[in-house]
Amino acid sequence: MALAGRAALRWGARLPSPRGAAAAPLCRAAWLPAWGGRRYSSRGEEKLDMSMYPVESIRNFSIIAHVDHGKSTLADRLLEITGTISKTDRNKQVLDKLQVERERGITVKAQSASLFYNHEGINYLLNLIDTPGHVDFSYEVSRSLSACQGVILVVDANEGIQAQTVANFYLAFEAQLSIIPVINKIDLKNADPERVEKQIEKLFDIPTDECIRISAKQGTNVEKVLQKVIEKIPPPQCNTADPLKALVFDSTFDHYRGVVANIALFGGEIAKGHKIVSAHTKKRYEVHEVGILTPDEQPTHKLYAGQVGYLIAGMKEVAEAQIGDTLFLYKQPVEPLPGFKSAKPMVFAGMYPIDQTEYNNLKSALERLTLNDSSVTVHRDSSLALGAGWRLGFLGLLHMEVFNQRLEQEYNMSVILTAPTVPYKAVLSSAKLIKEYGKDQITIINPAQFPDKLSVSEYLEPTVLGTIVTPHEYIGKIITLCQDRRAVQKDMLYIDENRVMLKYLFPLNEIVVDFYDALKSLSSGYASFDYEDAGYQSADLIKMDILLNGNPVEELATIIHNDKARAAGKLLCERLKETIPRQLFEIAIQAAIGKKIIARETLKAYRKNVVAKCYGGDITRRMKLLKRQAEGKRLMRKIGNVEVPRDAFIRVLKRETDK
Repeated sequence: MALAGRAALRWGARLPSPRGAAAAPLCRAAWLPAWGGRRYSSRGEEKLDMSMYPVESIRNFSIIAHVDHGKSTLADRLLEITGTISKTDRNKQVLDKLQVERERGITVKAQSASLFYNHEGINYLLNLIDTPGHVDFSYEVSRSLSACQGVILVVDANEGIQAQTVANFYLAFEAQLSIIPVINKIDLKNADPERVEKQIEKLFDIPTDECIRISAKQGTNVEKVLQKVIEKIPPPQCNTADPLKALVFDSTFDHYRGVVANIALFGGEIAKGHKIVSAHTKKRYEVHEVGILTPDEQPTHKLYAGQVGYLIAGMKEVAEAQIGDTLFLYKQPVEPLPGFKSAKPMVFAGMYPIDQTEYNNLKSALERLTLNDSSVTVHRDSSLALGAGWRLGFLGLLHMEVFNQRLEQEYNMSVILTAPTVPYKAVLSSAKLIKEYGKDQITIINPAQFPDKLSVSEYLEPTVLGTIVTPHEYIGKIITLCQDRRAVQKDMLYIDENRVMLKYLFPLNEIVVDFYDALKSLSSGYASFDYEDAGYQSADLIKMDILLNGNPVEELATIIHNDKARAAGKLLCERLKETIPRQLFEIAIQAAIGKKIIARETLKAYRKNVVAKCYGGDITRRMKLLKRQAEGKRLMRKIGNVEVPRDAFIRVLKRETDK
């Protein structure tokens, strides 16, 4: 009887629908407000009829903010208010699906969700995209904004405007989107919303009466945000009667269904069975499934112009769903949408398996993870000391750490990650090299490729324009720190009586490892930092070699600015002295620029006490024994080979976390 009852529940039972609507069959899909038009397939699976939402009742918007200002919490409340998810105490970071996001409390990947909301008797479809706040993932933010007509700019009532708030505002401003300023965390004891409103008015020229004061945690005034979204953000400018034009703004990989592409429709409609063509690859596909994210996948019969959803069309690789690509119907070509600039790696690091027998497992793990994170670049690499591996390009240091953490958590892979480097350029003057490379400017990501100074007219290093927002009492320390990092001051602006915004032009290699940590410790954690690419500038770069008894060690060569070479060479020699095991002969550890030695450490030899058997007697006997020992050591040093053990390489090459 119990079994029969359970079967009845599964196939035929009806449950009370939310908000007092007619009963609807129980199914796997998430509950949605009952007034949304819906149909059911023969399997009893719920399918929404999206034709009920014309372009005029659609609003596409993103939530942007600095790290930890409450974007994901606000997204949780919006999902609850619209009935997309049920209200429970467990609703924390609902859209942050990765383990690393939940552990670190940060958003790494932009996530979208469709909300249904009734305002003044009209049913609206609100497509929300929750974006990351950290500077390393600003590429995700700019991508998300392309599918939107407006943004909610969240600012912490306690901390005020931070560096990433400024950067994200200008991303939205340049895209000509409607901006709704929201001041969050007004429930905190030290919250000062009046001060934050003045900052917003001074920096962004937005009147104070347009700011909405909310507490996303407690749900205070969050309903007002939804009403403002409907009133202030315009509907998409597109028409269902036009030919299909869909923008791919994100993609993920599913092992069973292939690529799941997130799309925004700028014209026409798309349904299962349609034949579509990619403007980028010119390949043809048949659509297997379309739907919306609520935030789980919810299949629909069709998607119409102005709507945001997902599409599955049998694409086998994420590379086929190129971010920024335009999809159109077969034999109905359209002008491709502008798309995006491809993500440009800012930091490179070598990745090697701890044990070479794990090489193939790591290779497949890397392939699967890069399918879900297309902004990572991968090149094969090998090292005499560490074996076969890869040189990976990342958007920043946090991106590198998150990628490494995902490898460990999702694929159970432990790897050796070498110290991060940045891509340099060299303008060639040698006709022979220009002919060899086929161009007069080359990019150097590995010190082994560094060309000789005689064949180069100038070296170039990448620069970034950094924005620092700090309380004014720390200005002196921060200016000194920036000057130590070869930065050039471009601007200084007082946001209010307590906070200052500094703009500096930094060489990227000076900030890539520990600048952020140094800034936080100098300012007791109050300063925030953001940067954007500022192209390349001429620099006095050199290649520094490490010699062991006069023989260069290829893996330890580095590209460095001439001013920093001595200090870096001395540090590296000291670290090697601690890690290389002592031999029976003396080892000279030297840092050299060309033929010039700039730093040296000597690793003393093990030596036997050859005069132990001399009790008194003539001094010449002692001298003879010591001289013979010294000659033996000298001969041994000539023929002796210093083999640096693998773990010594790992300790020297690995990022210094304790710096």
